[in-house]
Amino acid sequence: MLVIHATFPVDSDHRDEALELVQDLAESSREEDGVVDYRVATDAEDPNVFRFFERYEDEAAFGAHAETDHFEAFEDALPELLSGDPEVTRFDVESASPVEL
Repeated sequence: MLVIHATFPVDSDHRDEALELVQDLAESSREEDGVVDYRVATDAEDPNVFRFFERYEDEAAFGAHAETDHFEAFEDALPELLSGDPEVTRFDVESASPVEL
């Protein structure tokens, strides 16, 4: 499994536009083959920071995601929305299991 955690700081003046864009991106992405889960959340300490949590079955699914129209629309709009540099971290996961609380 491939896991991506990405953080995007958006300009407060463009937050509503960014929110609509990431909601559309997440909904469309969850429909893709090979996407295990795709979630976007706002940071509890800074509502202008969006955090992406993405899980893919494999590298091919991740590559296919990057070529979709909805991802390209997001990528094209992003420079106008950001207030800082995004951070993206990739995790290659061999196994995962639930944790009891």
